[in-house]
Amino acid sequence: MRRAVGPQETGKLTVIVPFHNEAATLRESVDRILKADVPLEVEVMAVDDGSTDGSSDTVADLQASGRIRLCTHTTRCGKGAAIITGIQNAAGYWLTIMDADLEYDAQDLRQIVAPLLNDEADLVFGKRAFAGHTAFSFWYVIGNKVISMWASFLFDTWLSDVYTCMKAARTEDWRTLGLRQQGFGVEAEITGAFLARGFRVHEVPITYKARRREEGKKIDWRDGVKALWILLRIRLFDRMHPAAAASGGSGGGR
Repeated sequence: MRRAVGPQETGKLTVIVPFHNEAATLRESVDRILKADVPLEVEVMAVDDGSTDGSSDTVADLQASGRIRLCTHTTRCGKGAAIITGIQNAAGYWLTIMDADLEYDAQDLRQIVAPLLNDEADLVFGKRAFAGHTAFSFWYVIGNKVISMWASFLFDTWLSDVYTCMKAARTEDWRTLGLRQQGFGVEAEITGAFLARGFRVHEVPITYKARRREEGKKIDWRDGVKALWILLRIRLFDRMHPAAAASGGSGGGR
């Protein structure tokens, strides 16, 4: 059972921005988050995953002025590791993630948090439409659909975009997941861990414009295969993990 909290505690959203060598886009991404029309105080938690291109320098003034917080990995550990660091250091009652590559629109933060604030869900996924001008490639979209179908089948639910970056829930709930994946597999691990705990999930449509491989897109087919295994492993072996049992499908039982 969750403790009672006051409005002053629930009024802050932490946005984790994991990045590695995103000097060209990081500042604009952070600026957009800070300017987004969100009905909450926003804490930007930027996590530098061992960048070597001076990415952190582009937001050094924002850190110095206290407008954002910055955590740094001395070596590259992976997107999952950056997200885990952000979760551990977040100060907000709510938490979501936004990549630093401008693929996502910060204005969508408002609709991502709305189902949480209205107590319509415990976990919100931003659903990408993958229109013709926004998709990375045919196989990227098909792979995402296969993984989403697989997760839906394993956990008897219906999700259409498991690998969306924008996932939002209470920070305390993120911390119960016990995330271990250091790389892109963390997206599948997050989904599987939340579903294994019985959280109420709500999808909302968001804007998305994928980068091309030459623009820095890093995920590939091997990450997709790994995601299928991660979801299966969680379904078979982690569903009765002590952390899952302790949360007891807590989503709807508040």
